[in-house]
Amino acid sequence: MKIGVFYVVSQTAAATIANQGNFPWLDKLSELTGYEFEVTDIDHINDYDLAFDFIGGGGTEGIILQHLDRLPKPCFLLTTGANNSLAASMEILSYLRQHDIPGEIIHGSDDFVAKRINELAAVFAAKKKLNGSRIARVGKPSDWLISSDVDAEESEELNSIKILDVSMEEFMEEIAKKTYVPNRFTDMIKARPFDEKEIEEALYIYGALRRIVDKYELNGVTVRCFDLLDTVHSTGCAALAILNAEGIYASCEGDVPALISMMVLGNLTGEPVFMANPSRIDTDNNEIVFAHCTLPINMPEDFTIMTHFESQIGVAFRGRIPEGPVTIFKCDGLMNEYFVSRGDLLKNLTEFNLCRTQIQLKLYEPVSYFLTESIGNHHLIIKGDHTEIVNEFFKWL
Repeated sequence: MKIGVFYVVSQTAAATIANQGNFPWLDKLSELTGYEFEVTDIDHINDYDLAFDFIGGGGTEGIILQHLDRLPKPCFLLTTGANNSLAASMEILSYLRQHDIPGEIIHGSDDFVAKRINELAAVFAAKKKLNGSRIARVGKPSDWLISSDVDAEESEELNSIKILDVSMEEFMEEIAKKTYVPNRFTDMIKARPFDEKEIEEALYIYGALRRIVDKYELNGVTVRCFDLLDTVHSTGCAALAILNAEGIYASCEGDVPALISMMVLGNLTGEPVFMANPSRIDTDNNEIVFAHCTLPINMPEDFTIMTHFESQIGVAFRGRIPEGPVTIFKCDGLMNEYFVSRGDLLKNLTEFNLCRTQIQLKLYEPVSYFLTESIGNHHLIIKGDHTEIVNEFFKWL
């Protein structure tokens, strides 16, 4: 990531003293964060993925005001504890707030400032990955997902995410080729005890979807996968499990909001993302059970191959996800609203009347959200508590 610094200091005798402390401080922040900071001018500050306005000392308010129209927004004011840097930054931030311009003073101990810079870098790196990304709907959303379609023009205009449509006919033609390129994930699946013919049929679907991803240069894909049950008598669970492990976000049932949510969460954290149905809610204990028949093959500690729950055919996965902290997340397809909560994975279940991978969570946010304000059906789960970075992402969206 390229981080630019627009350095401002007043042209007074104090400027020489300020420079003697400010530039070594930038070098120290570079060491602490692992990022190189490039000091640049107003003509080039917008060339960077993330930019800071370094308020080198007092008397700089007018300089910022002079260049404000050309400065990147939000305005992140990098501020020291000397030379009236903080006082000037507070005056500048007050002006920004009066004019509804987003901004923040970055100030504190060296470790705090470095941590804050790293948080912002993660947010803006994810924004960069999402900006201009290409996803595809292979077939329309499943008939029961009545609130989970997204207008392609709005998506591209608002969030620069391009949504393509690929027909089921093209997908079926690719499946009929009955071929795929083996890799370590296909080998992992083939090494598990299960009907070899069923596994091969499921991997042909993976091969077909992988070729579509490559053909259209996709960052993500969602599939009307239940149509496969009657047409090719197999399931898309293995295809989605492998693609997600490969870093191609892949959601079930043509669910575009779930796919976009997967991309937000995955790009922010680097963690594999499990898409699942809320299956049972215990409001007394603030607990919820999630279940689905596929998950990224690189996410569980171990997995067992089973048939698909609803159809009792094909290939599906019962993964054992490690107990401990998790994050539950969902946003709508245009990223206008979102839900995020930390949870604790209490145990993996093996009930007969749910999709194959089943996890019981205790949430930190009220589970009443799912009963009164839920953003669609499917939600996304990753290992670890990443609620802060998710909130930070939507703060600056």
